[in-house]
Amino acid sequence: MALRFILGCLLHLPAIFKYIPYMRLRFPNPVLSPESAAAPSGDPVGRYGVAIVGNDKIIDWLLPFLESYRDTNASLPLYLIPYDDNVAMTRRAAEIYGAHYVDEEPTEIDKLSHELYPGIFNANRRRLRKLQALALPLDEVAYVDVDVILFRDLAPLFGRLESGRTEFIVASPSFEYVYNDRRDRYPFLKDALLFNDGFWVTSNQYLKLSDFIETIRDDAVIFHDVRKRGQLFAQPLVNFVTHRRGVKIELLPNVISGASHESFYKAPGVEFQNGKPVDYEGKEIYFAHWAGATALPKSGVFDEAWTRYSKAAWARFKQ
Repeated sequence: MALRFILGCLLHLPAIFKYIPYMRLRFPNPVLSPESAAAPSGDPVGRYGVAIVGNDKIIDWLLPFLESYRDTNASLPLYLIPYDDNVAMTRRAAEIYGAHYVDEEPTEIDKLSHELYPGIFNANRRRLRKLQALALPLDEVAYVDVDVILFRDLAPLFGRLESGRTEFIVASPSFEYVYNDRRDRYPFLKDALLFNDGFWVTSNQYLKLSDFIETIRDDAVIFHDVRKRGQLFAQPLVNFVTHRRGVKIELLPNVISGASHESFYKAPGVEFQNGKPVDYEGKEIYFAHWAGATALPKSGVFDEAWTRYSKAAWARFKQ
């Protein structure tokens, strides 16, 4: 089956960045095991899915995300990775929305997170659990943070990966929250595209959990020398490993014609057309991301939609 954003200022970046009513829920996802999740013999369609991380502490974010997923992407399998053991409501939410709850313990990821970020003041190292998305029984996976609501079908993003050209798709650059100024000492980071790791699409053909373990085993000194501090955990790591291993990173607008790179909840110039957001150039915004927000949405351009999804989700959850 044939599957089908970047602000104007980004056009001036170096050439390496150039742009080249609710839906009914699907049947429950297949069981989470490589054997039973294998595509049927002769089926040309790949195994595609969406992965998220959540727990009860962020249930006020998780439920609106799930409602937006139900409204826009119910045909895609959804995998919910637990952030920790505080998951009584999270498990129920997964059941209500037909999502896989991933029971497998992320032993290797948790070991890596403690090695990289030891001590009692680094509890947020559990953010590395998003890497479990790479171990799911999928040919391609889209990882999405849950302080997000989805506006459009993500299915056109799948089947776009290509060896040597497009191996890791990201939505937005992040110039300030990845590395410090010492990155200039390392040639492999000089022209690297720095990205927000709240959304990405890849395949374990191009990036595997073992790549993270091996890269840090060999280059932990470099990573700690260049990583940005300040309660940043997964984002510097995901950037570093993809850059160090030479994974070919591509921006969403270069993959989907007419897509916007914009997703920030405070983005200027956003309008809604036929219930869907577009940026100031009229390009289609696929999702809104409250990255760095310290309070729940209230009065921003995307907040009315978030509130609507939140109310619907809580009503469904309390039934």
